[in-house]
Order: sequence, then structure tokens, then C-alpha cells
Amino acid sequence: MRQTDAEDRATSLSAPFLRPTALAWPGWIPLLVLPVATMAVRSRLAPWRFMWMLAAAIFFGCKWQTWWERRRIADAGIFRTLGYLFVWPGMDAENFLDSDKHVPRPTMKEWIWASVKTASGAAWLWGAVRRVPEGSDLLAGWVGMLGIILILHFGTFHILSLAWRSAGVDAPPIMQAPLSSASLSDFWGRRWNLGFRHLTHRLIFTPVRIRAGVVPAILLSFLASGVIHDAVISLPARGGYGLPTGYFVLQGLGVLIERSPLGKRLGLSCGIRGRLLAVIFASAPAFILFHPPFVRGVILPFLCAIGAR
Repeated sequence: MRQTDAEDRATSLSAPFLRPTALAWPGWIPLLVLPVATMAVRSRLAPWRFMWMLAAAIFFGCKWQTWWERRRIADAGIFRTLGYLFVWPGMDAENFLDSDKHVPRPTMKEWIWASVKTASGAAWLWGAVRRVPEGSDLLAGWVGMLGIILILHFGTFHILSLAWRSAGVDAPPIMQAPLSSASLSDFWGRRWNLGFRHLTHRLIFTPVRIRAGVVPAILLSFLASGVIHDAVISLPARGGYGLPTGYFVLQGLGVLIERSPLGKRLGLSCGIRGRLLAVIFASAPAFILFHPPFVRGVILPFLCAIGAR
């Protein structure tokens, strides 16, 4: 596919960051070292502890890499730098660290909505899980995961966004009303976990698109997402290997179907059909993303450890 003028401009602006430099390699050290170090203590940890430690190792490794490439931006200062590294889940270092940017203060309505989501997640996690009948382990695990997602991704991370924006930092919420997605591309590209999306778009999608085209860029981006999720989900569970990767490869194929000539003729990028495709591809195969070995071996013990089950 031919790039649009906007894409051409974006490519030209980002090109200096895509070319490796002599000082680029230190940015990758934590991402290479921390997960390996975590794997070394795997046998000493409960599966759920290992999951959180491995997720934190990968997360901080990615944060360091994004910060390293943008560390000279706009004299960000120690407070904003530490905040980006340790108190913000997003991966857009360029905008977060730019002290010359000015963002509007969030409204009280947004504060209330973020608080409601956090409280709802807590009620779901420490209330609804206990009401699941004994013997329904998979259902209890899924209910618990929903509560965790509500508390973290939709609640706490939104509150962090509000706090940073109140301080004048460009830190938009990483979840942008995913239930309002008009298509599968809209869901993964503009609404769901924008921190992770920004990372894969910059490190994988953009350079691969420049060298090989859009289709390989889409597939490799989703493949990389699958491999990372496989590490955090299947390794702690000691089972279900490859299923999370298969889930994300399926998402990539869904996006290609949506963007294909047939998909455009069928109207799969908007309207009812676009929403239906997004729901079918994103939610229907979710059981292979969070597969039974993970739910039973990692999530349920974690729910018991925090007193939710």
C-alpha cells in the first residue's frame, strides 16, 4: 500500500530515531538483563509472584528503552524523568518529557468517572469473586481478572493520567473508551492499552513498514505482542504455550481482513459490521489468551493471596 502524505511526513520526522547510533545500545540493556534475571529465580517464586515480577521486568526494560532515546528532550528535569520511569504506564516519552507542552486540566467529571471505575473494580474483585460457586474455578478466575483490569487499566491508570495532566504533563489515558471502537483497527490502534501500542508502533511497525510494507508490519507487530504475552502468561502457568501468540496473530489477520478490498466492500471498518468484527475477533477467542492453565495456576492462587477468593 502507498503511504499517505501524513505518513510520509511522520516517517521523515521519525527517521533519525530509526537509525541505530553508537549510543543506542545502553537503552536495551535492562530489557535484556531484567527478564533473564527474573527467570533465574523462577523456581523460588509462586507462579503469581513470578508473573508480576516478569511483567515488571519487561515493563521497566521497555520504559528505559523509550526514555533512553528521548532523554535529552526539553530538559525534562529529575521529577518528570523519575515520574515517567516509575509512576506512569504509558510509553510516549517524547510527549511526556516535553516540558514546553501545555495540556488542559481535567474536569471534575473525569475525576469522578475514574474513581467510579476504580471502586467498581475493587467491588468486583473483592465482592463478586466470592459469590462464584465453589467448583467454578474458571468463572471465578475470569471474574477476578475483570476486576483487576478495571482497577488497574481503567481506574488507577486513569487517575494517574489525571494527576499528571493536572501538573501540566501530556499523559492521556492509555484506555480510550474501547467499548466505543468502530472497528478492530480502531480497537487495537486507538483505544486499547495505548502504552503498549505506542511501543510496538515505534519499535516494530514503523521501521518494518518502511522496509517491507504495511502487511508485514501489522503481522510482526501483533506477533511481537503475542510473544510478550506468552512470556507473561504461559511461562508462569507452565502450560498453554503458544496460545497467547495465536490470539494476537489472529488479531493481526482480522485487521488485514478489515483493510482488504473485500473488507472495504463489506464495510468492515465502520458501522455495525465494523463493531461486530471487532467484538468477534477481540472477545470470542479471549479464552486462548487467558487460557485455563493460566487461570487455574496463576490467577486463582493470586486471588486467594489477596483475600479475594
